[in-house]
Amino acid sequence: MSKEVSEEGQSQLHRKDYVDPPPAPLLDMAELTTWSFYRACIAEFIATLLFLYVTIATVIGYKIQKGPCDGVGLLGIAWSFGGMIFVLVYCTAGISGGHINPAVTFGLFLARKVSLIRAVLYMIAQCLGAVCGVGLVKAFMKPFYNSQGGGTNLVAPGYTKGTALGAEIIGTFVLVYTVFSATDPKRSARDSHVPVLAPLPIGFAVFMVHLATIPITGTGINPARSFGAAVIYNNDKVWDEHWIFWVGPFVGALAAAAYHQYILRAAAIKALGSFRSNPSN
Repeated sequence: MSKEVSEEGQSQLHRKDYVDPPPAPLLDMAELTTWSFYRACIAEFIATLLFLYVTIATVIGYKIQKGPCDGVGLLGIAWSFGGMIFVLVYCTAGISGGHINPAVTFGLFLARKVSLIRAVLYMIAQCLGAVCGVGLVKAFMKPFYNSQGGGTNLVAPGYTKGTALGAEIIGTFVLVYTVFSATDPKRSARDSHVPVLAPLPIGFAVFMVHLATIPITGTGINPARSFGAAVIYNNDKVWDEHWIFWVGPFVGALAAAAYHQYILRAAAIKALGSFRSNPSN
């Protein structure tokens, strides 16, 4: 009985075909004529607005607490960021892909998953959404917003800008690498026995990176998140260090795209071809 089940399962695996989706065109002007494209941009705007509103409000709410055990703590802040990404990616994945982060969009563009036009307009929508989301936090928590730092990303005392840049690069690498792995269509052919709900590992990646990086930079890994807080808070020191929270995430996204697409994925496709030619191995 077990041998029959094993042979049947192996036969099903062998029958699963993997067809690599064609790369997105660099300039797809036809996208500008479709409602689905603008609907996706609106989804990115709203999702980033909600993401910044909930997370920055959590940060400000924690900072105004007086006692050492009051509020959600750093662990709660990390859960806020990771949990909101899980929720929003789940809600918007079928509409826009659930990027909610210019670094993710940049990484997917480098991998030819989205066109240049879509990537640029997504980034604009994300940054505008972030500004509006933090603006709502300031409007609702005005007595405390400025006094508590506005939820901005800064290099913490005791750390250098180089250390902060490295932390942002590695943190974004973890996130974008997780995005590629969780959404790779070849899983249905190679790893069909491993069920995955893509928003879950992505949200956990954001959560884990925040645990490591909050003490260093407050954790950016999302240029729109850093930009929205910087615009509304508008402080000279924040703007002096703001480049870190663009350069770091974009370099991390570049490294993740190159690693997954041109090293791991190429090897996996080669292994899948070998399995098809000799399924008994």
